[in-house]
Amino acid sequence: MPPGRLPVVLTCGEPAGIGPELAVRARAALGAEVPFVWIGDPGHLPPGSGFAIVPDPAAALQVPDALLPVLPHAFAGPARHGQPDPRHAADVVAVIARAVGLVRDGAAAALCTAPIHKKALHDGAGFAYAGHTEYLAALAGADRAVMMLACPALRVVPVTIHIPLAAVPAALTPDLLETTIRITHAALIRDFGIAAPRLAVAGLNPHAGEGGAMGAEEIGLIAPVLDRLRAEGLALAGPLAADSLFHAAARSGYDAAVAMYHDQALIPIKTLDFAGAVNVTLGLPFVRTSPDHGTAFDLAGRGTADPSSLIAALRMADAMAARRAPWPR
Repeated sequence: MPPGRLPVVLTCGEPAGIGPELAVRARAALGAEVPFVWIGDPGHLPPGSGFAIVPDPAAALQVPDALLPVLPHAFAGPARHGQPDPRHAADVVAVIARAVGLVRDGAAAALCTAPIHKKALHDGAGFAYAGHTEYLAALAGADRAVMMLACPALRVVPVTIHIPLAAVPAALTPDLLETTIRITHAALIRDFGIAAPRLAVAGLNPHAGEGGAMGAEEIGLIAPVLDRLRAEGLALAGPLAADSLFHAAARSGYDAAVAMYHDQALIPIKTLDFAGAVNVTLGLPFVRTSPDHGTAFDLAGRGTADPSSLIAALRMADAMAARRAPWPR
């Protein structure tokens, strides 16, 4: 293992979901390629899993490849596949906070989070956040965090995320759009090694408003923000019609696409790479990635869940952390 290298810390997520079993399978697939340590209750791992208890993340580097390094966090009782237990909610949240503390203290290189079940956390722990991204921003003291979905074929950032479609026009403000673009531009330089990022910005309406015939947001809101940022030197194309933004030739012309709402961003990337896309949180003082799927209660315990997205998320977290604080490789 290169000297000075630190592992990624992987949270357990919802114990009743597929997170624990995917952690074991990711370790088997990655071995020493991406060192990581799992935080959770070892009793929630699949029966017969090979694991090694470690006292701190650094000790994970000495664990044989065949074993999953585990920082133990005791939960209130066993986990039942597909049936979240309200007693576990507080510990799911505590594991996230503990992992963030390890990364911020320099004990781990980056954070990768397994899926949580937001309703279970709301009901069992009074979780007051819309999801992981908002909670991580609060823990980090970040004014705003931005969600990116990334795979080899596409990087896409939605400006508005988990809100009803009818609420998007009111939520889409010049400040929100500008901040999202700035955070995305900075992250492409810092975390993805792109010296001069090119961003394609979608319109809100069909055909990007068609000159105002199908909506005025492109003319009155989006274009002025893009013009102002272009004057600062940012390479921005748009507002562009979203229906022609994601085919192969179009994708070759930009490094990331900025979409106006959740499905405008997620439909193309899930179509291109459903199993391998990664959720990346931009704008935090530490690296955070996550697989782009949920808890999959219907698959939990069957051993059939696809670990591809978690493996990609761990690899991406490791690569991003190396760009922020390079170690010999």
